[in-house]
Amino acid sequence: MARTLEWTVHVYLFEEDGTTKARAVLDTGTSTLTGLGTARCNPEDVDIPAIGDELAAARAMHHITAQLMRAADHDMQEVGSLPPGTQHREAYGWTNAMA
Repeated sequence: MARTLEWTVHVYLFEEDGTTKARAVLDTGTSTLTGLGTARCNPEDVDIPAIGDELAAARAMHHITAQLMRAADHDMQEVGSLPPGTQHREAYGWTNAMA
């Protein structure tokens, strides 16, 4: 069975006072996941906005990755692909409390 899908990711960056925040939104066509990331410039370092953008965006996308992995684990368990009693992985990267 051949199939082709296109998922889109939009990354929104906001910078203020040495802190960059990113929001990444993955649209699969059937669901949407949102990841959050933050980067802060050390006051002793040179403020290079591009580095903050890269770090915040990477962290937001990593947050989405964690959500996708948990969804895949859940879906595999639902169809019996995981052995009985196998626990979901606790966390991949940022948990909701960290976001």
